[in-house]
Amino acid sequence: MSSKLDLSQEFIGRRALVTGGSRGIGAAIVQRLLDGGATVVVAARTRSDVTPAAATFISGDLRTSEGVQAIAAQALAALGGLDILVNNAGGSRAFSTGGSEAIPDDEWQDAFALNLFSAVRLTNAVLPALRASKAAALVNISSTAATMPAATFAHYCAAKAALETYSRALAVELAASGIRVNVVTPGPVATAGADDLRKRYTDEMGLPADAFVQQVPLGRVGTPDDVAEVVALLASDRGKWLTGVNYRVDGGQTAR
Repeated sequence: MSSKLDLSQEFIGRRALVTGGSRGIGAAIVQRLLDGGATVVVAARTRSDVTPAAATFISGDLRTSEGVQAIAAQALAALGGLDILVNNAGGSRAFSTGGSEAIPDDEWQDAFALNLFSAVRLTNAVLPALRASKAAALVNISSTAATMPAATFAHYCAAKAALETYSRALAVELAASGIRVNVVTPGPVATAGADDLRKRYTDEMGLPADAFVQQVPLGRVGTPDDVAEVVALLASDRGKWLTGVNYRVDGGQTAR
């Protein structure tokens, strides 16, 4: 008779830091880790009405080196160590209907600061704590834009592609330390911010309202919980022999 795994206990004793965890996919990841028994710190610029109340919230700016260092110090002080890091913070302030040549330098710099350098800097800041953990897992959140680039979002697409390459290099480097590094790549997911961006994009580009859904073979956009469950797999002992993997949680979008 097989025993059923109790997922409500799988993160007991684990300490986690999730960036961009105040809303959307990040908040779902935080809640999933909490539901599994983890102690969780959320790092974001502002708290929202959907930020899980059971998590410790730290306000900070992940776009700057100073902001990252402050967040890392506060998180490690609150947790007393670290077992799970989820670099989820990301996004783009704008898209360019004029194509890649119309994206100004400051938008390129912002895209890389938030989507790549925040993860690089925070990972470096907490590596000693992860090395001290007996069950260290690092999950970086990418986007299907990394492999399905569009000129209107070239800066964002390039930053996410760089994050994926960085993650593969890190997985090989840190394997000897027992730190597993994986990537989760969501397709279109229903969140307030993403829904608004998709609507503005389809309106300005003259596309049908369901243009993004048409790209998904399973016929719907994802939910934050769809993504959070895969993050939980990779962060838990269920994924203890998984590293250097990119899980595309996209309803088949990249397969098409």
